[in-house]
Amino acid sequence: MNGTDAPAWPHCGHLDTGETCRGRSVGSYTACLAHLDSAERAAHLASLTPGTDLDHRGTPFTQGLLDELLAPLRDPGTGRARVGDASFDQARFTGDAELTGVDFGGFCSFASAVFGGGVYVQDVRTGGDLRMGAARVAGDMWLDDSDVDGDAWFYEARIQGALRFHVREVGGTAMFRRMTCGDASFSGARVRGVASFGDAVVEGEASFDGVVFEEGADFTKIRIAGRACFDGAHFHRGSARFDGADIGGDMPFAEAHFASEATFDGAAISGDLSFSGARLEAGVGFRRAVFRRTARIGPLVCPGTVDLSDAVFETPVTLEAAARDVHCRRTRWASTAALRLRYARVDLSDAVLELPVTVVGRPRRFVSPEGEAIDEPGLTDDRVRVTSVQGVDAAHLVLADVDLTGCLFVEAVHLDQLRLEGRCHLSAPPPGPRRIRRRTLAEEHHWRAARHGDGWTPAPPGVAVQEPGVLAPVYRQLRKALEDGRNEPGAADFYYGEMEMRRHDAAAPRGERMLLRLYCALSGYGLRAVRALVWLVLAMTATVLAMMLWGLPRADPDPVSAGTTDGHRITLTTRRPDPAAPQGPYAKRLSAARFEKSLRVVANSVIFRASGQDLTLIGTYVEMTARLVEPALLGLAFLAVRSRVKR
Repeated sequence: MNGTDAPAWPHCGHLDTGETCRGRSVGSYTACLAHLDSAERAAHLASLTPGTDLDHRGTPFTQGLLDELLAPLRDPGTGRARVGDASFDQARFTGDAELTGVDFGGFCSFASAVFGGGVYVQDVRTGGDLRMGAARVAGDMWLDDSDVDGDAWFYEARIQGALRFHVREVGGTAMFRRMTCGDASFSGARVRGVASFGDAVVEGEASFDGVVFEEGADFTKIRIAGRACFDGAHFHRGSARFDGADIGGDMPFAEAHFASEATFDGAAISGDLSFSGARLEAGVGFRRAVFRRTARIGPLVCPGTVDLSDAVFETPVTLEAAARDVHCRRTRWASTAALRLRYARVDLSDAVLELPVTVVGRPRRFVSPEGEAIDEPGLTDDRVRVTSVQGVDAAHLVLADVDLTGCLFVEAVHLDQLRLEGRCHLSAPPPGPRRIRRRTLAEEHHWRAARHGDGWTPAPPGVAVQEPGVLAPVYRQLRKALEDGRNEPGAADFYYGEMEMRRHDAAAPRGERMLLRLYCALSGYGLRAVRALVWLVLAMTATVLAMMLWGLPRADPDPVSAGTTDGHRITLTTRRPDPAAPQGPYAKRLSAARFEKSLRVVANSVIFRASGQDLTLIGTYVEMTARLVEPALLGLAFLAVRSRVKR
């Protein structure tokens, strides 16, 4: 209502400094309480009894006039004033206004009232609502040791000084939407209904320590210029919503209790968030939040999900959290960050890393500032599992002591610069006589499960199955990352996976795939020493048998000399006969003497030397083949051993 509009109640109409008084007429009088003459005012006040309703809307008040009004309503025995409903809407108070020791049986309304100084309410109880909506206070507003059985309405109130709302209990809703004040303190209050602070502005610091919100609290788009303290606050049943909030300082939640989800979606926070000793029974969301100067978040213990999707970290930050899930989808780190986690499944899909970001699986529980280990109820399986780095530029990513058995790597870039520190686990193939132990990617499990199952892990719902041609480069880049980190044994498994994917790539040339099959069968791509040694032993055994049966002659041929004599001249010719092929039953050829000669030939062939033994034509070709194949198999065995011990 504008100041020039006629009020909806019968009003005084007294001219005061050129303005018409808007105060409500008292009883049968035509003037308001402030403009009654002394006799009329005395007569009116004498008619009041404890429990009387008061209606002085628009009336100008001083502290003295207010005391006069309440004096006849006070119980002589207790000294407390008893009022029914009280309406002071649009009243104007000169200077400070104090209200002490008053019981309102119904509502007490100061909606749109104007206070020229501060408002000090002490030991007051309202049986109905306390209404301060759109009130204007030039100084502080204090409400101490009071109770509101109904709702507390401060909608659009403007308080130039500090607000101290130390009400013991609000029986209904607490509405502070679009309120403005300096500092704000709500310490120790209890709100049984919903508490709403949406779009409120606190020009200084705010304190909500120890406040109990029975039905949750809404701080959507609140703006607090300084620190916002929620130490020991309790959010029962309803959620705690800080969506779009703008906090200029720290937000400590030490020893706080959240029975439902807490959300900070779209919030802008300029300080640290401490959750030391806080108890969260559901998740906490920071979607699209902006952390301007936040250096630390946590330690946060959450049995649900910590959602940092689309959040932006503008300065270096350390996040300490023990949670079931941590979502960092499309999160942007403009500076360095350290994520020290426990239990969590971490999703880094499409995250943007401008400087090094470390994800570390912490083996020990977090500790409080007093050095005590923080309990972690509702959390089991202390492995930190990274589930996806898809879409991430991994050049600045460091993973340490995490489980990568279900991690999706396809679509990540610069995987060759990814750093894997500590013990980073990857899944192994399912047990089987033809399967070797090695570290495999989750995407290979998905492809093999889709192809023939047989114990391989299928792709989760919504995850596309990748083809071998896509997985081979991923293995290659991860192999290089481990090689650059001087982890040759670990890189060997990724090389094996790369070769396996190349062997199964239908787009590769048939000849290349055949060569890879042979390479795999002989030595496991130069990585399986036992396989190469088995083939070497088989080749040597076959060579020994071939030599004993067909390669060695019946007897070593003796040289034969022949010559002629012509006068004083003698001519001699020495000829060595061709070795004669062995004859007789095969059993007789398998003698100890022939075995010893055959073994000597094979042993020399393995080290690529000629034995000097006379051989049949078949034996010569067998030796040539052995000198080609067996040293190669021995070299593959040495290569496999070297790949497992090289540093």
